[in-house]
Amino acid sequence: MHFTNKVVVGILLAFSTSISNGQTIKKPVPKPAASEIQITLKDKPKDTLPPPKTIGTRIKISTDSGVIVISLYDKTPLHRDNFIKLVKNHFYDSLLFHRVIAGFMIQGGDPESKNSLPGQLLGKGDIGYTIPAELDSTLFHKKGALAAARTLNAEKASSGCQFYIVQGKKITEQELSAIENQKGLYFSPTKRKAYTELGGTPKLDMDYTVFGEVEIGMEVVERIATSQKNELNRPNTDIRMKMELIK
Repeated sequence: MHFTNKVVVGILLAFSTSISNGQTIKKPVPKPAASEIQITLKDKPKDTLPPPKTIGTRIKISTDSGVIVISLYDKTPLHRDNFIKLVKNHFYDSLLFHRVIAGFMIQGGDPESKNSLPGQLLGKGDIGYTIPAELDSTLFHKKGALAAARTLNAEKASSGCQFYIVQGKKITEQELSAIENQKGLYFSPTKRKAYTELGGTPKLDMDYTVFGEVEIGMEVVERIATSQKNELNRPNTDIRMKMELIK
């Protein structure tokens, strides 16, 4: 729904100063006509704004399949700061991308994956805490989005360590409209363009916290997503990661 608000700029009397015979003379600036100062602004729903610019924090993820560079959003500070802390503590080093689904996403960050046996079921490991959801309608599951995995919980609180990167697929306008109706979401023109031209997983919007995006290395995400895997969606050949902060 669109809303229209008329904002009328207040008229302020400003004064210019000049120096004459050692005295300061104040002269009022002519008052502008009403037609010159009335401005009409059309407020748009929050959704219609483009995603925020990425912040300076960038993470390099070195994998057995190549390098991915991600940028973290300022609008999700709890997830951002937690991720930075774990990277600095080398938490993710030697962990696996343990779940990959072509056309959907790649998932990693399970601490139990570090020393797991071949074919072992992974995905239930955690770090002992969750992060409150930071759901923002301007942050969405476009191709390359970085988001937090979670268990099924009413608060939609995120795992303290597990994450996924969206590979996704192109979505039709009809599919987007169906998801809007089913979930009560609004896909702005910006989102529709991203989903129809680049791809993503819009059905996850506002259910999982998106807190960053791929800056470099989307082809690596594609490579990992299409890896040969077993019936548990775990790659047949382990794909390990190592993370570091970069400027």
